[in-house]
Amino acid sequence: MRRIVLDMQTALFSEAVSDALDKSDPDFCVYCAESVEQAEALCRSCRAYALITEVTRRHPRTLEDRIALGKAVKAKVPSCKTVLLIDENADPELAAKVRQAKKDGLADNFIYGSISPTYLAAVIDAL
Repeated sequence: MRRIVLDMQTALFSEAVSDALDKSDPDFCVYCAESVEQAEALCRSCRAYALITEVTRRHPRTLEDRIALGKAVKAKVPSCKTVLLIDENADPELAAKVRQAKKDGLADNFIYGSISPTYLAAVIDAL
C-alpha cells in the first residue's frame, strides 16, 4: 500500500483530492495533514510514498515554502516524492514558476488543479 500525504490550504479541497485518490486506486492510503507543520511529521511517521502539497502566493504555502518542505521530508524519508499542486487558471505566472521548479529538479512532479481525478491517480501511480 502506498501512503500519500496531502497538504492543502482548505479542508474541502483536501477531501476532494483524497476522495479522488481513494476511488481511483485501492492501493493508495491517503492522509490529510491538518496543518503545514503536521505535513512533515506525517510523512515521516507513515513513511509516505508521496507528498502532494498545494502552492499559493501566501506563506506558508509559497513555492519556496513548499520546496523547503519537500527537502525536509526527503531528508527524513528519501523515497518520498514531492508533488506540487497549483491552480494554473487562477495564477498562470506562479504555475510557470512551479513548472520551472520541476525542470530544475526541485520537485519530483507537479499537477494542475484542473486535471481529472483519473489523471491525478495516474500521475501519482507513475511517480
